[in-house]
Amino acid sequence: MFHDRRSALSGYVSGLLSEGRTVFTAEEAEQALGVGHGAFLDAAERLQRRKALLSPRRGFYVLVPPQFASWGAPPPAWYIDALMRYEARPYYVGLLKAAELHGATHQAVMEFQVISAKRLPRIRAGRSLIAFHFRKDLEEVGAGIESRKTDTGRMKISSAALTALDLLRYPQASGGIDNVATVLSDLGRKINPEELAALAALAGRPVAQRLGHLMEHLGHGSLTGPMREALQRRGSPPWTELDRQEARDPEFLPEPREFDHRWRVIVRRVPEPDK
Repeated sequence: MFHDRRSALSGYVSGLLSEGRTVFTAEEAEQALGVGHGAFLDAAERLQRRKALLSPRRGFYVLVPPQFASWGAPPPAWYIDALMRYEARPYYVGLLKAAELHGATHQAVMEFQVISAKRLPRIRAGRSLIAFHFRKDLEEVGAGIESRKTDTGRMKISSAALTALDLLRYPQASGGIDNVATVLSDLGRKINPEELAALAALAGRPVAQRLGHLMEHLGHGSLTGPMREALQRRGSPPWTELDRQEARDPEFLPEPREFDHRWRVIVRRVPEPDK
C-alpha cells in the first residue's frame, strides 16, 4: 500500500513536470491523489530523500528536475513568485540580486535576496540561499517594482532606481560601501531620474543624501537633479555619514576626508569601487 502511494506521488510529480509546472502544495496533491495527509507526507519524504522534491516551507513543494539534481534544487527564480503567493505576502527580488538582473555586478551574488512585508527566516534550497529582508512600507513603493519573465513564469524585482536606494537602505546586505559603489557604477546609467526622486521621498533623507553623493562621485550626477530638488524642498537636511557602519565605531573613527555640502554628507573614507 505504501509503495502504491509513493508511486502515485511519483507519477503526479512527473505529470507536473511534463506540464511545465515546478511547484505544488500538499493540499493540491492530497486532493489529486485522494490520500490523507499522513500518507502524503510519507510519500513526499521518500521523494525528498531521493532529491526529487524540496520543501522550502511546510506544505509547499518544489520539484527538482533531473538537470538540477546535482544542485539539489532549481534556481529560486523558478519558484519565488509561487512561494510568496503561498505565503500571501507582497515581495520583490532586490538588492544585489536585482542589480545582477539589471546587468550591474562584478562578482557572483551569493544570496537570492528578497524584500518582503513579513519577517521570514532564510531558506537553504540546495546550493542556493534565499535571504529575506523586511520592509513594512513595501506596498508604497509599488511604482518601483517590475515584473520580470523567468523560465517558468514571472517574478517581481525592484527597478534600477529602487535597487539603488535599497543598496544604501540595507548596507549590511549590500556588501559594504565599496561594493555599493561598484554596483552603482554600472547600475547608474539605467536609473530613471524622475522615478528616483519619487522613490527617494519614501526612502528617507539620509538614504537619498548618501545615494546622491555616491552617484555624483561615480559620474552619474546628471541623474540626481530631480532627487536633489525634492530633497531641498523639504528644507536643509541634517548632516549624515556616508558609511554608517564605519561611523558606529568611535574608537577607530577616522577624521573626515570630505564634507559634501551639496548633499550634506560626511565622507571619512572615499569608496573604492572594483574596476
